[in-house]
Formats: sequence, structure tokens, C-alpha cells
Amino acid sequence: MTRLSLLGIPNDDNSSFLQGASEAPSLIRRALHSDAYSAWSETGIDLLAAGRLTDHGDIRFDDASDPWTLIEQRVADAMASGDPLICLGGDHAITYPILRAVRRRHARLTLLHIDAHPDIYHAYQDNPRSHASPFARIMEERLADRLIQVGLRTLNAENRAQIERFGVETVEAAHWRGDLRLDITTPVYLSLDLDGLDPAHAPGVSHREPGGPTLRQVIDLIQGIGQPIMAADIVEYNPRCDVSDMTALVAAKLLKEIGGMMVKNARKSAAAV
Repeated sequence: MTRLSLLGIPNDDNSSFLQGASEAPSLIRRALHSDAYSAWSETGIDLLAAGRLTDHGDIRFDDASDPWTLIEQRVADAMASGDPLICLGGDHAITYPILRAVRRRHARLTLLHIDAHPDIYHAYQDNPRSHASPFARIMEERLADRLIQVGLRTLNAENRAQIERFGVETVEAAHWRGDLRLDITTPVYLSLDLDGLDPAHAPGVSHREPGGPTLRQVIDLIQGIGQPIMAADIVEYNPRCDVSDMTALVAAKLLKEIGGMMVKNARKSAAAV
């Protein structure tokens, strides 16, 4: 059985507008384990089957440790088994220290980023650790060979300059048509910001941006990934902004579909060896 790992990263220290994303991991878990919903992915994987999912719990942050160092260490520990890992944020700033640990295990890596915002400011509000800046840090350190950003709809002059500087590939929401398929030839890290979806589908975020893709479009994109998904994060769920726990359910649904594709593609890779 292909196994999966889960790790909660309840940190929103670098959110620029509203706090609350640190409260997300336990609520996403609650939706995943709820008897009201199936734990099966559309690809036929039961995420809660015995032995399938190892939950490493939540990172516990304190004033004595640098949060970035702690995240990197705990992610490395969770990945030591070799099982694909899904991290539950937290704000999008956590993606940078996660990638530092993931990159050490993968010499080739494509970073697929679904978001309304490129989060590539050099140092948003003079904070280089801002949740609006992780992809600048990631690309500066070359933690991915390719960065593909999908769903963008807030690009300004600085964003576009940074995208050009780092050679980022983009699919803006205005150009997302029909059955989007990406040509990816390496293992994948998937970073999924819930505000990448249209807020009609995921209202529980701090930065709602109308005009985004549907949940179906995002699921179809994930299910179209043909390479192994080695790790992923689901970030920026803010329960304080949610409506009837709708976004928690959406996050749990996406967790199941990401996990399902991790298992499916791992099996395909094993069969090809």
C-alpha cells in the first residue's frame, strides 16, 4: 500500500491583513474525518483506509525557536519515511521553509502553484518573510527547477518584473480555458492557496479575489498531473472568514484529490520501473 503523510503547520505570523489561518489545520482534519462525507478520492483511493495515512500532528511553535527552522526540521522528519507529504497551513509564507526540506530529497522538481496572487514580492511591507513573498525566496535559492503559477488575477508592475526576473511560467485566470493540461516532466511539489479558487467556492480566506476558477477546474488540473506529486501544501484557509464551514469542506476535498493523485502516480511510477 502506498502511504501518505500529513503535517499541520498552524502559523500565520507573516499574514499581512488578517490573522486566523493558524486555526485551519484542525478544522480541515475535522472535515476529512467527518462521518457526513466520504474519505474516498474521485480516483478511487480511500484516504482513511487502515495504514494509508500517517498524521504527524501539528507543529508546536514557541518563542524559543525560529519558526522557519522548526518547519524545515519537522518537514524533513515527516518525509524521512519516503512517503508523499501533505502540509496544512497556515499562511502561504510556510511554503518556503517546506521547500527547503523537500528540495534536499529531490534533485529535479517542478513547483506548481495555484493562487489568485503570485506571492513573489521581494519583501512585501518590508517583510522578506511575508506570505506575499515566499516565491521570491524560493526562486532566489533555486528550490525548484520550474515555477508554474496558475489562476493569477492580481498582477501589478512589481509582480510582472519579478516573474520575468525568475523566468516564472504563468497561466492567468483570464486565460484559463476548458481542459488545462500542463507539460511537466519532473516530480512535482503542489502549493495550493485556497484563495486561488473563486470566492464563491471558497469564501473562507483573508484575501478574496473574484473571477477565479471553479473547484471543478482546480480538481481537473490536479487530476491531470502525470508526474509523481512528492509533497504539497494547502494554505490560507481562514476559518474566521468562512461561511458554514464551506471552505473547510473544500480544503478536505482537495486534500483527498491531491492524496489520491499521489497514490495513483506513485503506483504508475512503480509499474514503469
